[in-house]
Amino acid sequence: MKAISTKKAPGAIGPYSQAIQAGEFVYTSGQLGLDPETGLFPEGGIKEQTRQALQNVGAILEEAGLSMANVVKTTVFLANMDDFAEMNGVYAEFFKEPYPARSAVAVKTLPKNALVEIEVVATIFEVQAHPFAGISWGK
Repeated sequence: MKAISTKKAPGAIGPYSQAIQAGEFVYTSGQLGLDPETGLFPEGGIKEQTRQALQNVGAILEEAGLSMANVVKTTVFLANMDDFAEMNGVYAEFFKEPYPARSAVAVKTLPKNALVEIEVVATIFEVQAHPFAGISWGK
């Protein structure tokens, strides 16, 4: 197991790592839409916080030698499910097919009263070039 850390994303503010590589996967901690330089949310609302949260995720993955193309699963936590469509519009800018699996849930409150928090699981393999790509495991 290996901790991954970068100054290009907000630092951990508790007893956790920005990300952990375990075997063939990298697991990020949830990222808020905080600017890593100022520690503040960007001006605006859900779109701006979603964009910054995903940029923070991208910076952590980059530190691990990966990119958003390696993401196989995301979890999006929203303070208000009414923000889903706007979050989804920004989210779509960061991923292309094959899109990662995703869960999106509304929660009562996020740290620092954020509007969105996003965590991902990424594989160290190139998704398209994985040795098992194209193999059918069904009957």
